[in-house]
Amino acid sequence: MAEPTILTCALTGAGDTAGKSEHVPVTPQQIAESGIEAARAGASVIHIHVRDPDTAQGSRETAYYEEVVERVRESDVDPVINLTAGMGGDLAVDPASPSESLGRVEGTDLVSGLERLKHVEAIRPEICTLDCGTLNFGDGSQIYVGTPDMIREGAARIKELGVKPELELFDTGNLWFANTLHQEGLLADPPMYQLCMGIPYGAPADPGLLNAMVSMVPDGAEWTSFAIGRNQLPWAAQSVLLGGHVRVGLEDNLYLRRGVKATNAQLTAEAGRIIDSMGRKVAAPNEAREILGLEAH
Repeated sequence: MAEPTILTCALTGAGDTAGKSEHVPVTPQQIAESGIEAARAGASVIHIHVRDPDTAQGSRETAYYEEVVERVRESDVDPVINLTAGMGGDLAVDPASPSESLGRVEGTDLVSGLERLKHVEAIRPEICTLDCGTLNFGDGSQIYVGTPDMIREGAARIKELGVKPELELFDTGNLWFANTLHQEGLLADPPMYQLCMGIPYGAPADPGLLNAMVSMVPDGAEWTSFAIGRNQLPWAAQSVLLGGHVRVGLEDNLYLRRGVKATNAQLTAEAGRIIDSMGRKVAAPNEAREILGLEAH
Protein backbone atom coordinates (compact mmCIF):
# COMPACT_ATOMS: atom_id res chain seq x y z
CA MET A 1 0.00 0.00 0.00
CA ALA A 2 1.11 3.57 -0.66
CA GLU A 3 2.67 5.25 2.36
CA PRO A 4 0.65 8.22 3.67
CA THR A 5 2.11 11.71 3.43
CA ILE A 6 0.74 14.48 5.63
CA LEU A 7 -0.33 17.47 3.53
CA THR A 8 -0.52 20.79 5.37
CA CYS A 9 -2.11 23.92 3.95
CA ALA A 10 -0.86 27.17 5.52
CA LEU A 11 -3.82 29.43 4.89
CA THR A 12 -2.79 33.07 5.22
CA GLY A 13 0.31 33.82 7.30
CA ALA A 14 1.02 37.30 8.62
CA GLY A 15 2.97 38.78 5.73
CA ASP A 16 1.92 41.80 3.70
CA THR A 17 0.24 39.68 1.02
CA ALA A 18 -3.45 40.51 1.26
CA GLY A 19 -3.05 43.35 -1.22
CA LYS A 20 -1.16 41.15 -3.66
CA SER A 21 -3.85 38.53 -4.22
CA GLU A 22 -7.61 38.62 -3.82
CA HIS A 23 -7.46 34.99 -2.69
CA VAL A 24 -5.57 35.68 0.56
CA PRO A 25 -8.17 35.30 3.34
CA VAL A 26 -8.33 38.09 5.93
CA THR A 27 -11.42 37.89 8.16
CA PRO A 28 -12.01 34.92 10.47
CA GLN A 29 -14.88 33.80 8.25
CA GLN A 30 -12.72 33.98 5.11
CA ILE A 31 -9.86 32.12 6.78
CA ALA A 32 -12.20 29.39 8.03
CA GLU A 33 -13.87 29.02 4.64
CA SER A 34 -10.48 28.82 2.93
CA GLY A 35 -9.39 26.15 5.40
CA ILE A 36 -12.56 24.15 4.84
CA GLU A 37 -12.05 24.32 1.08
CA ALA A 38 -8.43 23.20 1.48
CA ALA A 39 -9.55 20.27 3.62
CA ARG A 40 -12.09 19.28 1.00
CA ALA A 41 -9.26 19.42 -1.56
CA GLY A 42 -7.26 16.96 0.54
CA ALA A 43 -5.39 18.86 3.25
CA SER A 44 -4.63 16.63 6.24
CA VAL A 45 -3.73 19.67 8.38
CA ILE A 46 -4.63 23.34 8.17
CA HIS A 47 -2.16 25.83 9.62
CA ILE A 48 -3.87 28.96 10.90
CA HIS A 49 -2.78 32.55 11.37
CA VAL A 50 -5.36 35.29 11.87
CA ARG A 51 -5.43 38.88 10.68
CA ASP A 52 -7.01 42.10 11.86
CA PRO A 53 -10.07 42.45 9.59
CA ASP A 54 -9.63 46.24 9.41
CA THR A 55 -5.92 46.39 8.56
CA ALA A 56 -5.36 42.90 7.07
CA GLN A 57 -2.19 42.68 9.15
CA GLY A 58 -1.29 39.72 11.35
CA SER A 59 -2.95 39.55 14.76
CA ARG A 60 -2.65 37.76 18.09
CA GLU A 61 -6.32 38.25 18.99
CA THR A 62 -7.65 35.10 20.64
CA ALA A 63 -11.25 35.79 19.63
CA TYR A 64 -10.29 35.65 15.94
CA TYR A 65 -8.63 32.26 16.42
CA GLU A 66 -11.65 31.00 18.33
CA GLU A 67 -14.01 32.02 15.52
CA VAL A 68 -11.89 30.35 12.84
CA VAL A 69 -11.54 27.10 14.78
CA GLU A 70 -15.22 27.00 15.72
CA ARG A 71 -16.28 27.47 12.09
CA VAL A 72 -13.96 24.71 10.90
CA ARG A 73 -15.00 22.29 13.64
CA GLU A 74 -18.70 22.88 12.84
CA SER A 75 -18.14 22.13 9.14
CA ASP A 76 -18.31 18.86 7.21
CA VAL A 77 -14.52 18.35 7.37
CA ASP A 78 -12.22 17.43 10.24
CA PRO A 79 -8.65 18.48 9.42
CA VAL A 80 -5.96 18.52 12.07
CA ILE A 81 -5.90 22.06 13.53
CA ASN A 82 -2.48 23.72 13.72
CA LEU A 83 -2.33 27.24 15.20
CA THR A 84 0.67 29.48 14.84
CA ALA A 85 2.25 30.60 18.10
CA GLY A 86 4.89 32.66 16.34
CA MET A 87 3.20 36.03 16.61
CA GLY A 88 4.64 38.38 19.21
CA GLY A 89 8.30 37.88 18.38
CA ASP A 90 8.92 40.86 16.11
CA LEU A 91 11.52 43.46 17.09
CA ALA A 92 12.11 46.44 14.81
CA VAL A 93 14.83 48.92 15.76
CA ASP A 94 15.84 52.34 14.51
CA PRO A 95 19.47 52.13 13.40
CA ALA A 96 19.64 55.92 13.41
CA SER A 97 19.01 56.05 17.17
CA PRO A 98 21.93 56.92 19.44
CA SER A 99 23.99 53.79 19.99
CA GLU A 100 23.41 53.88 23.73
CA SER A 101 19.62 53.82 23.32
CA LEU A 102 18.76 51.90 20.16
CA GLY A 103 14.99 52.29 20.10
CA ARG A 104 12.09 50.12 19.06
CA VAL A 105 10.06 51.48 16.16
CA GLU A 106 6.81 50.74 14.36
CA GLY A 107 6.60 47.08 13.48
CA THR A 108 7.65 45.84 16.91
CA ASP A 109 5.33 43.31 18.52
CA LEU A 110 7.50 41.66 21.13
CA VAL A 111 6.01 39.76 24.06
CA SER A 112 7.14 36.89 26.26
CA GLY A 113 7.14 33.30 25.05
CA LEU A 114 4.21 32.44 27.32
CA GLU A 115 2.20 35.45 26.13
CA ARG A 116 2.53 34.08 22.59
CA LEU A 117 0.60 30.99 23.77
CA LYS A 118 -2.53 32.70 25.16
CA HIS A 119 -4.75 31.55 22.30
CA VAL A 120 -3.26 28.06 22.47
CA GLU A 121 -4.17 27.86 26.16
CA ALA A 122 -7.73 28.99 25.38
CA ILE A 123 -8.37 26.72 22.39
CA ARG A 124 -6.11 23.68 22.99
CA PRO A 125 -5.56 22.86 19.30
CA GLU A 126 -3.97 19.59 18.32
CA ILE A 127 -0.80 21.34 17.10
CA CYS A 128 0.81 24.73 17.59
CA THR A 129 4.06 26.06 16.23
CA LEU A 130 7.23 26.74 18.20
CA ASP A 131 9.88 28.85 16.48
CA CYS A 132 13.27 27.54 17.54
CA GLY A 133 15.55 30.55 17.24
CA THR A 134 16.16 34.20 16.46
CA LEU A 135 16.31 35.19 12.79
CA ASN A 136 16.85 38.17 10.52
CA PHE A 137 13.62 38.25 8.51
CA GLY A 138 14.67 39.86 5.26
CA ASP A 139 16.49 43.15 4.85
CA GLY A 140 16.04 46.16 7.06
CA SER A 141 16.10 46.36 10.84
CA GLN A 142 13.53 43.79 11.96
CA ILE A 143 14.24 40.44 13.55
CA TYR A 144 12.26 37.59 15.04
CA VAL A 145 13.29 37.04 18.66
CA GLY A 146 13.31 33.59 20.22
CA THR A 147 15.89 33.09 22.96
CA PRO A 148 16.80 29.65 24.34
CA ASP A 149 15.11 30.46 27.66
CA MET A 150 11.92 31.62 25.92
CA ILE A 151 11.82 28.55 23.70
CA ARG A 152 12.39 26.11 26.57
CA GLU A 153 9.67 27.81 28.60
CA GLY A 154 7.28 27.66 25.66
CA ALA A 155 8.07 24.01 24.95
CA ALA A 156 7.41 23.07 28.58
CA ARG A 157 4.08 24.89 28.61
CA ILE A 158 2.98 23.39 25.29
CA LYS A 159 3.76 19.92 26.65
CA GLU A 160 1.71 20.68 29.80
CA LEU A 161 -1.24 21.67 27.61
CA GLY A 162 -1.12 18.37 25.74
CA VAL A 163 -0.54 20.13 22.40
CA LYS A 164 1.94 18.87 19.81
CA PRO A 165 4.58 21.49 18.97
CA GLU A 166 5.51 21.85 15.33
CA LEU A 167 9.14 22.97 15.55
CA GLU A 168 9.77 25.78 13.07
CA LEU A 169 13.38 25.44 11.91
CA PHE A 170 14.74 28.19 9.70
CA ASP A 171 18.39 27.20 9.80
CA THR A 172 20.77 24.51 11.03
CA GLY A 173 21.24 26.21 14.40
CA ASN A 174 17.49 26.06 14.97
CA LEU A 175 17.59 22.35 14.16
CA TRP A 176 20.48 21.84 16.58
CA PHE A 177 18.44 23.51 19.32
CA ALA A 178 15.33 21.44 18.50
CA ASN A 179 17.44 18.31 18.98
CA THR A 180 18.54 19.72 22.32
CA LEU A 181 14.91 20.20 23.37
CA HIS A 182 14.23 16.59 22.43
CA GLN A 183 17.24 15.35 24.39
CA GLU A 184 16.07 17.36 27.42
CA GLY A 185 12.65 15.66 27.37
CA LEU A 186 10.71 18.80 26.49
CA LEU A 187 9.09 17.22 23.40
CA ALA A 188 6.60 14.37 23.38
CA ASP A 189 7.37 11.61 20.90
CA PRO A 190 7.30 11.62 18.01
CA PRO A 191 8.71 15.15 17.67
CA MET A 192 7.42 17.13 14.68
CA TYR A 193 10.05 19.06 12.71
CA GLN A 194 9.28 21.71 10.09
CA LEU A 195 12.23 22.58 7.83
CA CYS A 196 11.54 26.08 6.47
CA MET A 197 13.59 26.86 3.37
CA GLY A 198 14.19 29.95 1.28
CA ILE A 199 13.12 32.57 3.82
CA PRO A 200 15.63 35.44 3.90
CA TYR A 201 17.91 35.03 5.75
CA GLY A 202 17.51 31.49 6.94
CA ALA A 203 18.34 28.27 5.15
CA PRO A 204 18.38 28.68 1.34
CA ALA A 205 16.11 26.48 -0.76
CA ASP A 206 18.95 24.21 -1.80
CA PRO A 207 18.32 20.45 -2.17
CA GLY A 208 21.80 19.63 -0.90
CA LEU A 209 21.22 21.66 2.24
CA LEU A 210 17.84 20.03 2.77
CA ASN A 211 19.49 16.63 2.56
CA ALA A 212 22.04 17.72 5.18
CA MET A 213 19.31 19.04 7.48
CA VAL A 214 17.26 15.85 7.12
CA SER A 215 20.35 13.92 8.23
CA MET A 216 20.25 15.93 11.48
CA VAL A 217 16.64 15.02 12.26
CA PRO A 218 16.56 12.38 15.01
CA ASP A 219 15.37 8.84 14.36
CA GLY A 220 11.64 8.50 14.95
CA ALA A 221 10.84 12.16 14.31
CA GLU A 222 8.29 13.22 11.70
CA TRP A 223 9.38 16.05 9.44
CA THR A 224 8.01 18.34 6.79
CA SER A 225 9.89 20.67 4.50
CA PHE A 226 8.60 23.59 2.49
CA ALA A 227 10.04 26.38 0.37
CA ILE A 228 8.49 29.72 -0.46
CA GLY A 229 7.44 31.41 -3.69
CA ARG A 230 7.98 29.64 -7.00
CA ASN A 231 9.83 26.83 -5.21
CA GLN A 232 6.77 25.77 -3.23
CA LEU A 233 5.31 23.10 -5.51
CA PRO A 234 8.66 21.71 -6.74
CA TRP A 235 9.66 21.47 -3.07
CA ALA A 236 6.67 19.28 -2.38
CA ALA A 237 8.29 16.69 -4.63
CA GLN A 238 11.70 17.34 -3.05
CA SER A 239 10.33 16.69 0.42
CA VAL A 240 8.61 13.47 -0.61
CA LEU A 241 11.79 12.25 -2.33
CA LEU A 242 13.62 12.41 0.99
CA GLY A 243 10.80 10.76 2.93
CA GLY A 244 9.15 13.83 4.40
CA HIS A 245 5.72 15.39 4.51
CA VAL A 246 4.48 18.39 2.51
CA ARG A 247 3.28 21.95 3.15
CA VAL A 248 1.76 24.38 0.66
CA GLY A 249 -0.56 27.38 0.95
CA LEU A 250 -0.95 31.11 0.49
CA GLU A 251 1.20 31.88 3.53
CA ASP A 252 4.23 30.97 1.45
CA ASN A 253 3.25 31.36 -2.22
CA LEU A 254 0.51 33.14 -4.16
CA TYR A 255 0.77 31.40 -7.53
CA LEU A 256 -0.32 28.09 -9.01
CA ARG A 257 1.97 28.70 -11.96
CA ARG A 258 3.60 31.72 -13.54
CA GLY A 259 1.03 34.51 -13.79
CA VAL A 260 -1.83 32.42 -12.36
CA LYS A 261 -2.87 33.33 -8.82
CA ALA A 262 -3.92 30.39 -6.68
CA THR A 263 -6.41 29.59 -3.97
CA ASN A 264 -5.48 27.42 -1.02
CA ALA A 265 -7.68 24.65 -2.39
CA GLN A 266 -5.90 24.75 -5.76
CA LEU A 267 -2.45 24.59 -4.17
CA THR A 268 -3.59 21.71 -1.97
CA ALA A 269 -5.03 19.78 -4.89
CA GLU A 270 -1.88 20.30 -6.96
CA ALA A 271 0.32 19.11 -4.09
CA GLY A 272 -1.92 16.07 -3.74
CA ARG A 273 -1.38 15.24 -7.41
CA ILE A 274 2.39 15.53 -6.93
CA ILE A 275 2.29 13.21 -3.92
CA ASP A 276 0.15 10.68 -5.79
CA SER A 277 2.40 10.77 -8.86
CA MET A 278 5.36 9.82 -6.67
CA GLY A 279 3.74 6.64 -5.42
CA ARG A 280 2.59 8.02 -2.08
CA LYS A 281 -0.89 8.99 -0.92
CA VAL A 282 -2.20 11.99 0.99
CA ALA A 283 -2.89 11.10 4.60
CA ALA A 284 -6.48 11.45 5.73
CA PRO A 285 -6.80 13.60 8.86
CA ASN A 286 -7.06 10.60 11.21
CA GLU A 287 -4.07 8.97 9.49
CA ALA A 288 -2.14 12.18 10.16
CA ARG A 289 -3.24 12.03 13.78
CA GLU A 290 -1.97 8.46 14.05
CA ILE A 291 1.38 9.34 12.46
CA LEU A 292 1.86 12.31 14.82
CA GLY A 293 0.65 10.54 17.96
CA LEU A 294 -2.48 12.67 18.30
CA GLU A 295 -5.85 11.46 19.51
CA ALA A 296 -8.16 10.38 16.69
CA HIS A 297 -11.39 12.36 16.31
